[in-house]
Amino acid sequence: MRISINWLKEYVQFDLSTEELQERLIMTGSEVDEVIEIGEGLENVVVGRVEEIKAHPNADKLILCTVNIGDASPIQIVCGAPNVYQGAMVAVALPGAQLPEGINIKKAKVRGVESAGMLCSMKELGIGEEHSGIMILPDELRAGHNLVEALSLRDTILELEITPNRPDCLSVLGIAREVSAITSNPVQFPSVTLKEEE
Repeated sequence: MRISINWLKEYVQFDLSTEELQERLIMTGSEVDEVIEIGEGLENVVVGRVEEIKAHPNADKLILCTVNIGDASPIQIVCGAPNVYQGAMVAVALPGAQLPEGINIKKAKVRGVESAGMLCSMKELGIGEEHSGIMILPDELRAGHNLVEALSLRDTILELEITPNRPDCLSVLGIAREVSAITSNPVQFPSVTLKEEE
């Protein structure tokens, strides 16, 4: 079972490091198989707005995107994604970015045209499995904003192995109770309001 530390902290407050939490959970019988850091490797990925789209002069399936990344002048990126459109808010990996999929971004010429970055899919960013097109972001985001901050992506995921005798730990609330017992901090139950109808 995977558990988000950010989500866990909505139920119980604690100051333990990831390593300390992992060690203490193991002591309670919840084996931690893997620790996954979300948002790592995305330091040089920003929000961009596609300002203009033109056909690539030397390739039928590629297009030239003029992208506003919050600087004085926009950049040009060669793209082949089928879902890009003018006005779209997109994730832009700038030169120097090292994406989780092992892709190192640098300025390059694609079929004779310079490309100053890459428009990314969720899979290329390591935040999902979708790779049929680029990731389209909400319109209210600001061009130039760091993607990790804009989408609150920074998180740590613990992959736990829950034994058959501990079904009480098969939820975020169940793990929150374990952390509460470990730290002596109270569990903060979510407030639920129900409006009854006839």
